[in-house]
Amino acid sequence: MSQPSVSKKQLINVLNQWHQKTIDNEQLQDWMVTHFDPPETLIGEGETELIQEAMHIIMNEYELAKLDKFNDEGYAYAIQLLQCTEENFVALRQQFIHQGFRD
Repeated sequence: MSQPSVSKKQLINVLNQWHQKTIDNEQLQDWMVTHFDPPETLIGEGETELIQEAMHIIMNEYELAKLDKFNDEGYAYAIQLLQCTEENFVALRQQFIHQGFRD
């Protein structure tokens, strides 16, 4: 039996569904919990370490945040973080974490 995994493309697809309002905050969070919680799940297999870390951050934040804290800007910040480079990773991570959710 193969190990469960989440690709960058899958994560982008579910974020797109949420942004396009085909799934709501609760459904987005449920997807994150289902796909991020199992410790045996491979996140971003085949991607660089930086992108894997970005995926972990995004999935963890959406898994743990209160549903009423989600905001539309979080989508854009998450997509930017998934396209990060070594030079802008720290800034994009901070932007996603601190501005991607309502206070």
